[in-house]
Amino acid sequence: MVDLIDDAQFLEQYQRAIAAAKQASVTEPRAVVAYYDAASHLMVIRLNSGAVFTFSPDIAQGLAGASAEDLAAVEITPSGAGLHWEKLDADFSVTGLLSGYFGTRAWMTKLQEQWAGQQAS
Repeated sequence: MVDLIDDAQFLEQYQRAIAAAKQASVTEPRAVVAYYDAASHLMVIRLNSGAVFTFSPDIAQGLAGASAEDLAAVEITPSGAGLHWEKLDADFSVTGLLSGYFGTRAWMTKLQEQWAGQQAS
């Protein structure tokens, strides 16, 4: 059974959510610009702090092997907290990318195995 909340409880939760979103918008990294640089084969993200982050789409699940046209169709979510590629059905959080998460746990395990193999040779 679902517990219903009254209007006052809803308003209190809503106001807390608005305050948390405002706080996050000034303390967490947000994308303000994102694009694919075909010359360097890198995704480029300019953050609200002024910092710039780049990564190769070849290491990102859903982006690896995509055409330059599809990579260039990156969209920033309205909050700036995520990136989306409609045609590729790929989504990444900015904080996840900055933390080095480029896909699922299985994808990341595969990447780490590839990187270890490259360092061993």
